[in-house]
Amino acid sequence: MSAAAVEQQPHDDISLTALAEEIMERHPGYRVEIIGGQILVTPPPDGPHGEALTDLTLPFIAAGLHSSESKLIQGLGVWLPEGAEDYAIPDFSVVDADYREHLIESTYYDPAVFRLVVEVTSSNWRTDLHTKVAAYANAKVPVYVIVDRKHQRLHVLTDPIADEYDNHRIYSSGQTVVLPDSIGAEVTLDVAEILKAGQPTSD
Repeated sequence: MSAAAVEQQPHDDISLTALAEEIMERHPGYRVEIIGGQILVTPPPDGPHGEALTDLTLPFIAAGLHSSESKLIQGLGVWLPEGAEDYAIPDFSVVDADYREHLIESTYYDPAVFRLVVEVTSSNWRTDLHTKVAAYANAKVPVYVIVDRKHQRLHVLTDPIADEYDNHRIYSSGQTVVLPDSIGAEVTLDVAEILKAGQPTSD
């Protein structure tokens, strides 16, 4: 999911977290994140976004990754080390089963428990392809998958180094992707099926 708007802190005496909570109260159903000291506000996704996300999770379920060792969770907040108030909410994550023991603050968890995060792009696809690449790499999330509905491609990023990933592979329709076994099981994704499910009604 991508942010449709960016709001910055208007007053030094109001914390970003307080502003984020105020925005969430005013706009139920919107996703609010703080990345790089900026508040990113994302409207509710369209149907194809959710359909692509559902199709994407099925191979993870079939591989047994929702078990006693790991969990599959949508919308789980990951604390980001860039700023005291920074956090992101990926569309989908594979996390260690004991993630509940690693709560950092509010509903955001230690990035060390995240094995993989997934974003399915929406209107502002640049956020997922640029801003969140740096954010997740800085947090040392080992695998980042992006379903790029804008360009009809699937990205798999691995080996985080500083604010980027050392390995960035791009796949198109007709290809299959075998994800790193570091996530806990062998997962193969059919790029065509995922992209077809997420095909936007309009750009």
